Amino acid sequence: MSAARAMGLLLGFAADSVFGDPARGHPVAAFGRTATAAERVLYRDRKASGALHSALLSGGVIALGVAVERAGRRAPLVQMLTTAAATWVVLGGSSLAEQGTAIGAELNSGDIDAARRRLPGLCGRDPQVLDQIGLARAAVESVAENTSDAVVAPLLWGAVAGVPGLLGYRAANTLDAMVGHRSPRYRHFGWAAARFDDVLNLVPARIAALLATAGAPVVGGSAAAAWRTWRRDASAHPSPNAGQVEAAFAGALEIRLGGRTHYAHGVEERPVLGEGRNPDSGHVTRAVELSRVVGTLAGALSIALALLFGRRR
Repeated sequence: MSAARAMGLLLGFAADSVFGDPARGHPVAAFGRTATAAERVLYRDRKASGALHSALLSGGVIALGVAVERAGRRAPLVQMLTTAAATWVVLGGSSLAEQGTAIGAELNSGDIDAARRRLPGLCGRDPQVLDQIGLARAAVESVAENTSDAVVAPLLWGAVAGVPGLLGYRAANTLDAMVGHRSPRYRHFGWAAARFDDVLNLVPARIAALLATAGAPVVGGSAAAAWRTWRRDASAHPSPNAGQVEAAFAGALEIRLGGRTHYAHGVEERPVLGEGRNPDSGHVTRAVELSRVVGTLAGALSIALALLFGRRR
């Protein structure tokens, strides 16, 4: 069965690379609508209400994944196909690269307005207050963080836990994106979703940073600077996970990230990650290239882990 899971991960990774996200009826979008409907019923400005919301939604998706996994336990072809489908659904590497590449091209051509219009598809920052440097920084940071969240983490959870790991991780990560931020409405309600996502990403974020360090020379970056910046600066970031991969990308590209960060719910002062020049459009493009390298390395690692864990069962 380990070979079926490994092959399913490979096929799903290939599908995301070739086809991108499903064009219509994306299951993640359907999950988001369900989460919004559940929020209307369950919302109270309390941590307990948010914990119930997160448990019901994430738990329901994990239960679905367990049922699918059990259906394929005695049928390797079924396990391979269901793992491939789940991997394709949860991965976001292709769409991440598409958005990042487009923003890099728009910044390079000087079309700031177009880059501002596109940025919300990549992250939740307020693009109207950002100049060219601010847009480039937001894009690089978002490409780095989402490389971990949308590529490395789901692949690793798929390797160790199969379909339940793939679907459960994506459900938790989607809930964190929806309610796990520090706006007045979600400061308490979104606490459980944010903490659950933090726990699920503790190991994947650090593996993503390690892979970014290893892959830096492929995009003309510095592995030594990536390692140094990662080890020195990551812990200063307010997120226990985002800072890991953002610091590694900053070092790999030999740029500075962090500083004042504008969101719809307010302004946050982030620590500076890395040293050197401010990012520009070229660094956005190179960040996308590094993201692809990290994704490829993570795909190979996940296949190896699936084979390893399968032999031990």
